[in-house]
Amino acid sequence: MVKYLLPLLVFVVLIGFFWVGLGKDPNLLPSALLDKPAPAFTLSNLHSPEKSFSTEDMKGKVWVLNVWASWCAACRSEHPLFMDIARQGGINLYGLNYKDKRDDALTWLRQLGNPYAASLSDLSGDVGIDYGVYGVPETFIIDKEGIIRMKHVGPVSRADWQEKLLPTIKRLEG
Repeated sequence: MVKYLLPLLVFVVLIGFFWVGLGKDPNLLPSALLDKPAPAFTLSNLHSPEKSFSTEDMKGKVWVLNVWASWCAACRSEHPLFMDIARQGGINLYGLNYKDKRDDALTWLRQLGNPYAASLSDLSGDVGIDYGVYGVPETFIIDKEGIIRMKHVGPVSRADWQEKLLPTIKRLEG
């Protein structure tokens, strides 16, 4: 009888862990970079490869870095929101085109519109790795001192924008 109690106890404990795990929001992936300096990078501009962009260019500004790719279906779902945000103005929105072919990315932006002040080409994915990107889309809010203050995993919905991202941006700009 005792030899059956240990496997039963282990089974009950595992069920408990699974139950707790199912209750967690999968979009709340922890980031070791929150409240730490954003990894520095210099990348070429997707539209003008001869021009470069650096994190140093954004010192003193609150900015949003949206990691996207033309092959990403979820990126397509958040794109109209970013187009609306760009039309309203006032937000420093930059795109990080992740592991994508330049021609595919440019075609995608031509077809759907370009909401970004600049879209940067991360063909190798090295910058994405430095930022701890699990997959696209992911969006980061970086403060005036270059510190990552928020990471949003998955497509940004209007509710996410209104309730989480925009209030964070306004607080940081204040």
